[in-house]
Amino acid sequence: MTTKLYAPESTGLLFIDPYNDFLSEGGKLFPRLKGTIEANNVLDHLRQIVAAARGAGIRLFVVPHHKSEPNDFATWKHPTPYQLGAAKLQIFEKGSWGAEWHPDFAPKDGDVVIKEHWAQNGFANTDLDHQLKQHGIARVILIGMVANTCVESTGRYAMELGYHVTLVTDATAAFEPAMLHAAHVFNAPTFAHAIVTTAELLAAL
Repeated sequence: MTTKLYAPESTGLLFIDPYNDFLSEGGKLFPRLKGTIEANNVLDHLRQIVAAARGAGIRLFVVPHHKSEPNDFATWKHPTPYQLGAAKLQIFEKGSWGAEWHPDFAPKDGDVVIKEHWAQNGFANTDLDHQLKQHGIARVILIGMVANTCVESTGRYAMELGYHVTLVTDATAAFEPAMLHAAHVFNAPTFAHAIVTTAELLAAL
């Protein structure tokens, strides 16, 4: 990799779901993610990547999940088990602390906050593709939560739309080590053009 690969005018950093419920002690899903977060030093890596990207002039796009409300899926024909589970627990409950940004990752001036996705793909039913195109983005770097769901789904669709996709393996987490392993070792090579560590990405930036 060279610096040209991540030219700031054509590169976007996609930070997926930087919510307290995922990333903060006391978050509803943090206990399930804590093992892989701590094993891979994910929070520090996220801080390093965000700082480096901003320092390099790379725009940050926050790609958030839908904030839960009690009757979200009451009339849906085909909610998934994950969606029903999230509704029961009220993950990212609208108006709650859990649905606020992790304090280290709140958007700043110049960042773009994308419309909320309902399931896993940050492009589906949102303005992500439109915003990337309007900002001249051809290459995306993926970080955030969760590796085998929203990160993978968003990266896979980015590839389908013609974007160059970089996945940062130690800047994401999963509920189980096996899920993280499958997402990175077996699934990522089917859609990601570059699969890197935080150290490798920082060197390239």
